[in-house]
Amino acid sequence: MHALTPGFCDAASVYLLQRWLVEENAYAVADPPQIEARRLALRVGTDAAEDWEGILPVGEVIVFPRETPYARALATRRTQLLDAVDAHTTERLTASGGDTARINRLLQTVSFLVVPLHLRGTAVGFIVGSRGPHRARFRLDEAAAVESLAARACVALDNARRYERERRTALAIRRSLLPATAQEFDGCRIAHGYLPAGHDNIIGGDWFDVLSRPGGRIGLVVGDAMGHGPESAVAMIQLRTAVRTLAGLDIAPAELMRRLDALACDTPGASFATCMYAEWDAQRRTCTFVGAGHPPPLIRGPDGRAAPVSLTSAGLPLGLGTGTYEPTVLHVPEPALLLLYSDGLVESRHTDIDQGIAALAGLLDSRAVAPADSTGLGALQALGRRLLHDTPATDGTDDRTVLLAELKPVRQ
Repeated sequence: MHALTPGFCDAASVYLLQRWLVEENAYAVADPPQIEARRLALRVGTDAAEDWEGILPVGEVIVFPRETPYARALATRRTQLLDAVDAHTTERLTASGGDTARINRLLQTVSFLVVPLHLRGTAVGFIVGSRGPHRARFRLDEAAAVESLAARACVALDNARRYERERRTALAIRRSLLPATAQEFDGCRIAHGYLPAGHDNIIGGDWFDVLSRPGGRIGLVVGDAMGHGPESAVAMIQLRTAVRTLAGLDIAPAELMRRLDALACDTPGASFATCMYAEWDAQRRTCTFVGAGHPPPLIRGPDGRAAPVSLTSAGLPLGLGTGTYEPTVLHVPEPALLLLYSDGLVESRHTDIDQGIAALAGLLDSRAVAPADSTGLGALQALGRRLLHDTPATDGTDDRTVLLAELKPVRQ
């Protein structure tokens, strides 16, 4: 729009077919009775689009009959060059009830141009331009210049649509996979956070979940499928779904991990995925941990010092078919703060992972309040956000996930 207006013409707009935008099939015939097009952009003189929002709102879908120059341009794939605004548009604008003076100024056109947008033989929209009485009419070579601009714009619009489709797909997957932002159970309050690596990634291999288990127990899990991109995301989805299914069975945490390992062996892309599972039993005041090659959880007790949980065995990553996972049972008689996380918070090219874990423990101590003094889920969520963004691992080359749980033993 800025390329066309006001240097080349007095007003210009871009329309895209609604069918193309929502990725429906093309019209059944080349010359349909009418077309539906969405106004994607607009500029009149040097005015901003907002100045015309009441008359020509961006985003409005308009139905154009077959006899209009817009429909003809798409049906014939030829530029339409007229001496005035077409009758359909004149009638529509006059009946809009908008600013009469501005509408009349817009309709005082001596030259009107409609250039079709088509991509790989498919009509996708059109560009409209107009000149008022103080300017010369559009010449054929000028129309050809707009056609060249339209061809370039069409490729960019197609790329934008493809990117938006991929983004919507990734966001839909992410929304369907993430549990509620914060959750509260008897004897446990939970908050979590996720920060993808890089600016363009929406979803990667990190996964986490909060699971209700038989007997009032709560399962907490954080995992990491190797790599980035759609392949690791698919592996992550399958692993997370498997954990949710297994959590509904009344089996011990170690058996749950063993079965998950067996499933990962048959899941493409899931080999060498890591996982940490924690199961909190507020009645028995115990938290059981089973690891599969994942960094150890951090726990912060009443003394106000966070430390890694000493696991009986770190376990091997999933998908290797080892079938051997040992539980670590921790007695938690007093309220405590538990942190499960992905290696993106502790791994760095410049430091050892043990140093990263120690630094994360120090960060947890400095950012957290004592469990007994916590002010609720809001404080827990704020703590999760601080840990995500203040973590000492600054490479930003891996996803970051935190799963925080305030463990509150049930008094007998």
